[in-house]
Amino acid sequence: MDKLQWPERSRGVTLTTAVWRDYLTMTKPKVVAMLLLTALVGMCLAVPTVPTLKVVVFGLAGIGLQSAAAAVFNHVLDRRFDAQMARTYHRPLAKGRIATVNAVLFASVLMVSGFLLLWQLNPLTAWLTMASLVGYALVYTVWLKHATPQNIVIGGLAGAAPPLLGWVAVTGSVNPHALLLVMLVFVWTPPHFWALAIHRRDDYAKAGIPMLPVTHGIEYTKTMVLFYTLLLFAVGLLPWLTGMSGGIYLIGSSLLNLGFIGYAIKLKFFDNAGHAWATFNYSIWHILALFVVLLVDHWWLAFIPG
Repeated sequence: MDKLQWPERSRGVTLTTAVWRDYLTMTKPKVVAMLLLTALVGMCLAVPTVPTLKVVVFGLAGIGLQSAAAAVFNHVLDRRFDAQMARTYHRPLAKGRIATVNAVLFASVLMVSGFLLLWQLNPLTAWLTMASLVGYALVYTVWLKHATPQNIVIGGLAGAAPPLLGWVAVTGSVNPHALLLVMLVFVWTPPHFWALAIHRRDDYAKAGIPMLPVTHGIEYTKTMVLFYTLLLFAVGLLPWLTGMSGGIYLIGSSLLNLGFIGYAIKLKFFDNAGHAWATFNYSIWHILALFVVLLVDHWWLAFIPG
């Protein structure tokens, strides 16, 4: 009898696992992890040494939950467009594996839970994080994404907010140095996303989304990628020029930004098959490494004598 029942239990376990994997997928965990790294660096840079455990746990949990909620709302609002694109047609809502109402309820629980956790730290962090969620899930996804080829430039501000949110979680106030961290991510976002948009240009055209390669052509977009990487190099000097960071950051960020420029130059003048995708992948490791360098530099200055 047990042997006859085992396959049914096995299928049940597999089905349950698949459902939870779909819910996890909707939260875009890799993106959230990257945002949390920048938020953690913002927390650490806000104090001379290290922030308190309560701030780190409540802050990262709250920012993570709200970021995950924004991702799920993005899946809900983009489900019809996702179904038309090769990159996204397999997503849970696009495929109909998760009911829309269930996804909305899931996102709402994440959103409220994150807000309440951040409120335990200070109201400013809670409201700023909520504003970022609304900016990404509604302003960008519903309006900007379909209204202008500059969608990612304007809408990128929401994705650039986590280091500021981390800083405010610690201090309860906005600091100019925190805004420099926002500026770094804000200027990084267009070349990061446009490299992907070049690679997936036909997908966006098919879905009727006015991404820059669709409206202005691939060559123009390559020029803009190069322009923004040059701008990123200049902006990347500001933490050092303002005394926020030291020599470790200056060297590390300069090398990383020069690497990004190198990818952009090749994309513009010596492009070959797959290089736009390689540029996109480099940009992900670039921003992660940049914030790690910021943190290493900060702790080196804080803990190493002289």
